Amino acid sequence: MAEDQNKKAELKISGMTCAMCVQTIAEALRSLNGVINARVNLATETATVEYDPGQLSLADLENAVREAGYEVVKGNLDREEERKKDLRSKKNRIVIGFAAGIPLMILGFTAPKLNFPFALGLLMLLVSTPVFAYLSFPIFRAAFRALGNRKLNMDVMYSLGIGTAFGASVLGTFEIVLSADFMFFDTAVLLATFLTLGRYLEDRAKGKTTEAIKKLMGLKPKTARLVGKKLEIEVPIEEVQVGDIVVVRPGERIPTDGEVTAGESLVDESMISGEPIPVPKKNGDQVIGGTLNQNGVIQFRATKIGRETALAQIIKLVEEAQGSRPPLERIADRVVTYFIPTILGIAILSFLGWYFLAGSTLLFALTCLISVLVIACPCALGLATPTAVTVGVGRGAELGVLIKTGEALEVSGKLTTVVLDKTGTLTKGNPEVTDIKAWGENEELFSQNGFLSGEGNVPLGERGILRNLNESEKEILRLAASVEKNSLHPLAEGIVNKARAEGLELFEVEDLDTLGGKGVRARVRGKEVLVGNRSMFRDSKVEISKELEEQAGEFEAEGKTVVLIGVAGSPRGIIAITDLLKESSRKAIRGFKEMGLNAMLVTGDNRITAGAVAREVGIERVTAEVLPAAKAGEVKKLQAGGEIVAFIGDGINDAPALAQADVGIAIGSGTDVAIESGDIVLIRDDLVDAVAAIQLSKKVMSRIKQNLFWAFAYNTALVPVAAGILYPIWGITLKPEWAGLAMALSSVTVVSLSLMLKGYMPPIRK
Repeated sequence: MAEDQNKKAELKISGMTCAMCVQTIAEALRSLNGVINARVNLATETATVEYDPGQLSLADLENAVREAGYEVVKGNLDREEERKKDLRSKKNRIVIGFAAGIPLMILGFTAPKLNFPFALGLLMLLVSTPVFAYLSFPIFRAAFRALGNRKLNMDVMYSLGIGTAFGASVLGTFEIVLSADFMFFDTAVLLATFLTLGRYLEDRAKGKTTEAIKKLMGLKPKTARLVGKKLEIEVPIEEVQVGDIVVVRPGERIPTDGEVTAGESLVDESMISGEPIPVPKKNGDQVIGGTLNQNGVIQFRATKIGRETALAQIIKLVEEAQGSRPPLERIADRVVTYFIPTILGIAILSFLGWYFLAGSTLLFALTCLISVLVIACPCALGLATPTAVTVGVGRGAELGVLIKTGEALEVSGKLTTVVLDKTGTLTKGNPEVTDIKAWGENEELFSQNGFLSGEGNVPLGERGILRNLNESEKEILRLAASVEKNSLHPLAEGIVNKARAEGLELFEVEDLDTLGGKGVRARVRGKEVLVGNRSMFRDSKVEISKELEEQAGEFEAEGKTVVLIGVAGSPRGIIAITDLLKESSRKAIRGFKEMGLNAMLVTGDNRITAGAVAREVGIERVTAEVLPAAKAGEVKKLQAGGEIVAFIGDGINDAPALAQADVGIAIGSGTDVAIESGDIVLIRDDLVDAVAAIQLSKKVMSRIKQNLFWAFAYNTALVPVAAGILYPIWGITLKPEWAGLAMALSSVTVVSLSLMLKGYMPPIRK
């Protein structure tokens, strides 16, 4: 089965309460024939399933979840409404639980002073029974569901704890086996209340972890105003077609991606790119759906609609990343597998040890049993990683940094070396012709083929713009542009743009042949024309004179890229091109170094030019004259030497290197965010965001480790206390209801630590 025939489905699931629920659902899905992979996220309450549609359907996946005892929720609105309804239900239970539990606790304290314990016990039984049933019903239901699937989860543990407390109280009331000392109805009610309170706080906090994706979804306009023949027509966004002319007024969101055809305005793109300064838009500029038009009326032609828009692609990437798992999460997975049986064993041993070995009262031994059952919970472990990933990936999207997988997050935190491409990465990727020199040898060759001859340097104008081209330089430029007009290389684009600016009519060419990383050859009016670098000339046996070599060296020492032009086996001229550095390149390289990362430049340009650019930005290690396909080999060499490598490129020519690197960081360009080669995609064409992406990744991984530490430390510290280990020394024990509260706070603490990432700003962006 081909990989591209597989389908991905995201199921929204209700009823998950702990990490064991995650394992139960994942195992149920993976057991189906045709399921390639299944990932379940407790924080977002979703399951992402990759499956073969030839073997099973979406309905089969949903049935597997239901048979495991959980519900599949359909529709974003329904899911949000269900979440709010569930929170209201928990809140009502909590209010009723405290309203009954606190008076019961007061009665419990006064019971020893009264002479009618049976009557008091009966009263407490009558008051607590309906409240306890109302509070504990969801817990017992989930426990029976788990047992029906032959699974032990925390609902089973909670049910044992609160069921034991309430059952012992009933027996104590009627003095069946147990005495009246065992009437702790208040403990049973308050324990169930605290457990519900913990889940209420946890669910509220989990809801906040997905706020970033909700904000992105909220950016989608519901209607668009189309320009008709005589009037404007407002239509649902689903009816907009590619090519439609859309008008947007000040204060309105741009409905879909497009190209401005009329009007000028400032557009706030901060919610997409993280750039706070509004971007001016005029005729020919690109606009992104979901961004906010500020001060002018503009019209644009729709170029991308529906799922193809930048906003839709961003939402898709963020959702997939939030459902992914970094390898570090496997630690929690392994622990959870053995956690509940271990805690159950500790609870039973503490009861047996205190009652039979230490000779304590049955009441004390039972209290320790209940406390251990309810205080230990793998929920904190299960939430430690997904909540941090969910919030971190969402925060990245707000900053214009799209982290596509949890694995990319983890590896980014371990990087040792950053390898950068030059053109379009360190530089702006908009090369401009700055110098042209034509050689005057063999004038017959030019004249008989319609090529004019001549020689001389072209003078520079302001900001390096060429002025006063003579006929020789024009013909050199015309030849080069004719051969390069069908090339996608940025240098070719610079040459062609200059020819158009000069109003030159280009030649028709034949037998066009592109030599990757070297140049282009073609036949023009029967003569072979070469446009490329020294390597191409050497391969074609075209002799490069000492004078030409010296002139090329002078240009290259200035950081310019040299393109040689040859006609019929003779060198005919040089075109020098410069690609200005991005303003942020030096800052970005400084940021990499401050993080302790080695920065290395790998480029297809010549050594002199590459060295000049590297010195200007502060890079010491340079590998030049590398063909595009060989860049991946350079990355592989570093990896073989033990380096963990990030490659930063434009995602097109650099695709092999991006794929080979441990982390590929692809620089996007506004609407082009669905770059397959990169593990991290930068929406803005700004190298500083690559530093921000690595800083954010390190922060998220640091928070995951903190979460795991506190989850482990909590259980390591408090389970022994609940088992009564401190009682013989200091007389300290833990009542079951307080154990339940402590359990609730552990999960809330972990989620709250993750939520702190919402306000994180990478130092490079401050």
